[in-house]
Amino acid sequence: MYRFLVITFGVWCAAASVLNAETILVVPFFNHSKSPGLDWIGESISESVHDSLASEGLLLLDREDRLEAYRRLSLRPGAELTHASIIKLGQTLDADYVLFGYYELFAPESAKDASKGSLRMTARLIDLKRLSEGTEFSQLGAIEDLATLEVHLSWQTMGLLEMTPAQTEAEFVRNRPTLRLDAVESYTRGLLARNADERHRYFIKAARLDEHYSQPCFQLGKAAWANKEYRVAGDWLGRVTRSDPHYFEARFLLGLCRYQLGDFAGAEEAFQVVAASVPLNEVYNNLAAAESRRNNVAGAVANFQKALEGDNSDPDYHFNLGYAYWRSAKFTEAVESFRAVLDRNPRDTEATILLGRSLKSDGPKQGDTRLESRERIKTEYEENAYRQLKAELQSKK
Repeated sequence: MYRFLVITFGVWCAAASVLNAETILVVPFFNHSKSPGLDWIGESISESVHDSLASEGLLLLDREDRLEAYRRLSLRPGAELTHASIIKLGQTLDADYVLFGYYELFAPESAKDASKGSLRMTARLIDLKRLSEGTEFSQLGAIEDLATLEVHLSWQTMGLLEMTPAQTEAEFVRNRPTLRLDAVESYTRGLLARNADERHRYFIKAARLDEHYSQPCFQLGKAAWANKEYRVAGDWLGRVTRSDPHYFEARFLLGLCRYQLGDFAGAEEAFQVVAASVPLNEVYNNLAAAESRRNNVAGAVANFQKALEGDNSDPDYHFNLGYAYWRSAKFTEAVESFRAVLDRNPRDTEATILLGRSLKSDGPKQGDTRLESRERIKTEYEENAYRQLKAELQSKK
């Protein structure tokens, strides 16, 4: 008997047109089958569509945001929500569109493994502003091709949103690797795991089952970074692919890992990749810090200035610029910067010492280790906030 996967979804949004600043919430699909062991598929659909759309520049609400909204609304993750609850969930998160649905398992009577049957997924896209109903259409495929079918679902969702992509559907699918079903299951179960050890085991399994699977590499790298295992983190983060929506965050963390390991050239390279597409203050700051460690003072000054132009209130940006000026014997400029630091944080001991040295035109001295390598790096990365602001500004043009 031929085994296949059926995707059929209805659309609540007849002529939806996505403005750049509009956000999308993807809710895990509900399990309507008699196999509770396949609950992970609903989360997999949600994650895959989220990642595919986010990698195309659309604004997607993160899984953490969704879970926080569940807590605020006293909704149980995994439970099927009413239509009213789904709308309330989207409104709570200030979403413009909500994609949700359910799936059903149809297993052959002779099948010992329920996951070898066929599956039907039915989905709806709700436009929370217009609440208009659209048409239904379906897609057919084998259950083993779940990951690829999820990518097709993402493409079709973009069509419903009337997004004009810069590539064909074939290119869109080809740019996302075909993944093993067991690897997708392991990764999804890792997301659903309740403790760090269990998550780690599932993510490791997923990465080992399919070497082209980027998402578990990001999760493993991010966890290793948090544990200050910089070399391990760098290895995992370096495997995150360009089609992964976490690519630039992975590059940012990779830069931090290399910086901590003393590989300042590698750190500079990683931060340059991020700065070219996501010019955040913290990225320019860290890029400048890496340049400073490589004695490229002119480059460091230029990028510290860019960070400061983005946020004049941050004393660390003033300190780093002042430190670069002090190292290059530009004492007048250094005095101005260190005074700006102390205006914002009078208890900054290092700034006080360096202000005194700058007032005396007393620059760095060989062997003075107390004032060597004092650049201050940033570890917080706010790409979502940047993209939301950029989209809002574009929508007003």
